[in-house]
Amino acid sequence: MKYVSIVALLIAGIIHLLPVPGVMGVSTVTRLYAIEVNNSNTAILLQHRALMFGVLGVLMLCAVALPWLRVTALTVGLFSAASFIAVATAVGGYNPAIARVVVADVVASVLLAAGLVAELWLIGRKVA
Repeated sequence: MKYVSIVALLIAGIIHLLPVPGVMGVSTVTRLYAIEVNNSNTAILLQHRALMFGVLGVLMLCAVALPWLRVTALTVGLFSAASFIAVATAVGGYNPAIARVVVADVVASVLLAAGLVAELWLIGRKVA
């Protein structure tokens, strides 16, 4: 149980860092998601998305070394991944590149949920 949250944070943190190259520009976003970016508004939103995933990935990786940050990082990461799955499922009709993101977020969600349960269990043991 001791290492479940650490492994979850490491793997989910790396998964969340994968889109960060999208910050570099439209061509990278196009390659990552196999979509055409037709205007600057969409480019801004997608590049900002890449940046925010970088922030979240760094938060999760920092939480590996900072136990006081783990519950927060696990919770925020879980909400992030699960919300993308929910939106993708509700909208549907996505391409194979987005399907890979959905699969990665399913993996991240399962790991983060297990890590959160383990971390809360460990905290509960310390309090009791």
